[in-house]
Amino acid sequence: MTTEASAARPSAEQQFESASRVSAGARDERAAAWSIVNPAALGAPRGWNNGMLAPVGGRLLFVAGQIGAGPDGGIAQGLAQQFGAALANVARVVEKAGGRVADVGRLTIFVTDMPTYRASLSEVGAEYRAVFGKHFPAMSLVEASALVHPEALVEVEATAVLPA
Repeated sequence: MTTEASAARPSAEQQFESASRVSAGARDERAAAWSIVNPAALGAPRGWNNGMLAPVGGRLLFVAGQIGAGPDGGIAQGLAQQFGAALANVARVVEKAGGRVADVGRLTIFVTDMPTYRASLSEVGAEYRAVFGKHFPAMSLVEASALVHPEALVEVEATAVLPA
């Protein structure tokens, strides 16, 4: 079902093709449905949250690992660009299921080269904010010796809770 508000919002497909992305200041009103859990004993997180308590009655969506491939199968160049494309692919899946990126409660990011990731933090952060804005779910970052696609430098999987 398409509402007037959702009809005006571009799909992830349109975002990917036109490179128009959520501005860093944009915030989805549904993001407030999450209860953020950050125990003081863990210190203040930076760029993530330690826990996200889902709203009651939501539907779970498990998004398989997405790499930085476009609709034509071509892989973006560079870790930061692949990260942005992988996040756009996560957004595509979430939107296809009827959700928004603000419904994502967890991201697991796999990289093949942690030093390159650390050296690219500024660019990676810009790519993240371009797709997710200021929504910071619980996140894990894992270095993997290789990913399934030989050119993939990063893969992102997600768990979202969609409204019932």
